[in-house]
Amino acid sequence: MNLLLTDNGLHMEFAPLTLLKPVAKLLVGAFIIEDRWKELFPDAQISYETEDYLSKKFPANPDVEVRIAANVIPNLTFATFLKDNWGKNISFQGKEIVRFSNATNSIEFVGDLVVLEKRWELFKKNAQILENDLAIFQKRGDSEKLPGYVTVIGDENKVFLSKGAKVLPSILNTTDGPIILDEDSEIMEGSMVRGGLYLGQHAALKMGTKLYGATSIGHYSKVGGEVGNSVVQPYSNKGHDGYIGNALIGEWCNLGADTNSSNLKNNYGRIRTYNYALGGEEQTQEQFMGLTMGDHSKCGINTMFNTATVIGISSNIYGGDFPQKFIPSFQWGGAEFVPFKFDKAVEAANAMMVRRGKKLEADDLEMLRFLYDKK
Repeated sequence: MNLLLTDNGLHMEFAPLTLLKPVAKLLVGAFIIEDRWKELFPDAQISYETEDYLSKKFPANPDVEVRIAANVIPNLTFATFLKDNWGKNISFQGKEIVRFSNATNSIEFVGDLVVLEKRWELFKKNAQILENDLAIFQKRGDSEKLPGYVTVIGDENKVFLSKGAKVLPSILNTTDGPIILDEDSEIMEGSMVRGGLYLGQHAALKMGTKLYGATSIGHYSKVGGEVGNSVVQPYSNKGHDGYIGNALIGEWCNLGADTNSSNLKNNYGRIRTYNYALGGEEQTQEQFMGLTMGDHSKCGINTMFNTATVIGISSNIYGGDFPQKFIPSFQWGGAEFVPFKFDKAVEAANAMMVRRGKKLEADDLEMLRFLYDKK
């Protein structure tokens, strides 16, 4: 079974998070999008329809059987519907989301289905996605037993501990959403968690973390301080005190101690934010929006960000002043910026990655060079 996950013309709507990956590689809810499809269709071989400069690392299968919009977040109900109607094109709310190479007819899906159109919907719709993903985890089998020294407020059946997951003495509140811990993840002592939460494999909440849902934290990431309704992609760290809310943090990012980001304007007005698809600011109807940081970007201690700040990839931000609201890729500075030299950006990225036994491969360097030369 060959599934092609297409960016569906929305690749730049999710930038800077997608500048180094297709939409299918984004974490939302309790899965990276392509992994959710693999979970629901275990025999599936995944390929990608994405930007040309990404296609060497993320190729398309020429013998694809079915094209699926990667901005569709499937649940158990939709997966069953697709299996029962295999070979038929499928639409949702008037838009085609599944197309077979040899389809003979079409059908409309009517029901609960999340379809993402804008990057901030990753956090805005995360609560609904986590509720759906809990059912997928429960289908795998039973949760590990919670230790008696953990306080649960709400339904304990909405806490799911995968094999090797640990919760030290903490308070877990499932009133507003499930709490899902993937394999070998850890909630350290003194944490206060209000679901929904997904904590990825080998990820950790540091001691005394205050976390509000709906939040997803990717594999091998470490989070501390105060966090609300945010999505942190794998291999990123916010390990110390400081607040982020309604934030989107890419892969291999590091937020220095006491980093704080506003997610609400002082006048409570609707938010304008940079949109890569437009090449400029977009007026949204959102009232809450925090920091968006692209892959391999980092900030120093005591960094302060204005509401809805957007940072590209491989930038390094520091200093005591508020930086500008849009910081392009490969920048170095705070009140003022200078270009981050390419070799230094690669060196900084590898210095973080080697701690996890990884490094930038040739395909990664090609993508970075393309974006560096394009800036």
